[in-house]
Amino acid sequence: MVAAIAGVQSSALGEAIVRRINELAAISESPDYLTRIFLTREHRAAADLILTWMREAGMRAHLDAIGNVCARYEGERPDLPCLMLGSHYDTVRDAGKWDGPLGLITAISCVADLRRRGKRLPFAVEVVGFADEEGVRYSSTLLGSRAVAGTFDRRVLDARDKDGISMREALTRFGLNPDRIGTAARTRGELLAYVELHIEQGPVLEAEGLPVGVVSAIAGATRLTARLTGMAGHAGTVPMALRRDALTGAAECIGMVEELCRADEDGLVGTVGCIDAEPGAANVIPGQASFTIDMRAPTDVHRQRAVTAMMRRIEAIAARRELSLQLDVTHENRTAPCAPWLTAQIAEAVAGEGFRVFELPSGAGHDGMAMIDVADIGMVVVRCRGGISHNPSEHVDTADADAGARVLLRLIENFRPRGG
Repeated sequence: MVAAIAGVQSSALGEAIVRRINELAAISESPDYLTRIFLTREHRAAADLILTWMREAGMRAHLDAIGNVCARYEGERPDLPCLMLGSHYDTVRDAGKWDGPLGLITAISCVADLRRRGKRLPFAVEVVGFADEEGVRYSSTLLGSRAVAGTFDRRVLDARDKDGISMREALTRFGLNPDRIGTAARTRGELLAYVELHIEQGPVLEAEGLPVGVVSAIAGATRLTARLTGMAGHAGTVPMALRRDALTGAAECIGMVEELCRADEDGLVGTVGCIDAEPGAANVIPGQASFTIDMRAPTDVHRQRAVTAMMRRIEAIAARRELSLQLDVTHENRTAPCAPWLTAQIAEAVAGEGFRVFELPSGAGHDGMAMIDVADIGMVVVRCRGGISHNPSEHVDTADADAGARVLLRLIENFRPRGG
C-alpha cells in the first residue's frame, strides 16, 4: 500500500488541487471578490464545472434535488456500501477560496488517482459537494447535508431572501423540484462512514508546525440576539446618574462575554459579531441597543452551562441599569463528536505519511454536524496561513494541500469499515 501511494509524485496532487481551486474561485458574482451563493447563476456554473471534474475522475455524477453535486466510484462489484467524502461549494460573501472547495476537490483528486491506477476497493467511494453549508441566502445552515441526512426542514422552503425570493421559487428557477428534496436522503445502511477534509480555519496547526490535524469533535454553537431598551434623551441635559443608556449597557454586556470566555480554560469562545444602536445620532443618548452573541465549546454540557451563566449576567446588568431586556436563542447546533474508530484510522494515515499525529476540536461548523445523523463522521484539517478564514486572505500552501491529499488517499486505500 505504501508503495502504491509512493508512486504519486510528492507534489502532483497538491499542484492539481491548487489549479482547480483557482479555477473554481473565478466563478463569482463579481470579478472583484469571491461570492458564490446558494441557487444563483454562479452556483449553477460551479456545479456544472464540478460535475465535469467528477466524470473525468471516472465517477457517475449527478445533481440531486437540493443542488448537491454527487458522484460515485464503484467498488470491486456494483452496489456496495460507500465511504462518503465531501464538503461544500457555496461561500460566504467576500470569501476565501479554500473553505469548502479544498475538501471537495481533494476528494475528487484522490478518486482520479485510484482510477489512474485501476484500483477498485471492497466498498464504493462517493463524493458530495454540498450546495449550501454557509446559510448566507436563507439564514439556515447545512441545507445540502441535512437533505442527504434526511433531516431537511421543509418549512425553510418558505423562507425568503433579501430580494423576496422564496427558497421554493429559487429551487425551481435553478431547475430543481422542491417537492423531491426527500429523494436526496440516504440511509445509514448505504454509508460506511462520512469523512471531510477541510482547512482548519484557525491558527493551531500553524503554531504546532504541522500541515494536517485529526479532528476530535466539531464544536456545537449557540447564537443569541439581545435587545436592551432604555430611554433616549438629550446628550447635554440628562445627568449621567439619571441616564438609562442602552448602548453603555450593551457595552458592559459585551465586555462581560469576553471576560467570561477568557477566564475559561477548556476551549470556550464567545463572539459579538453585530451591534446596532438607535436612534443613532451623535447628540442623543441611545434608547435601544441590539447585539448578537455566538458561544462555542468542545462539549454541549460545557457550552450550555456557559450560555446559562452568560444569560444570568446579562439579566443582572440590565436590571441594575434599569433597562428592559429581550434575549432570544436564534440558533443551536449540538456538538458532533468524531467516531473514535474512524479517528484512529485517520491518525494512522497521518502517521503513515510521516507527520506527527495531533488531535484538535474544530470550532467552525461543518457538514459533518448534519451527516452524523446518518453515518459516523471523521475529519482531517489542513493548515491555513495565519489561521485566516472567511476572508480573501485565506490561503493554503501547495505543499500542505498535497499533504492533506496524501493523507486522505492513504485513508481511503486502507479504510476498514467499523467491525471489519
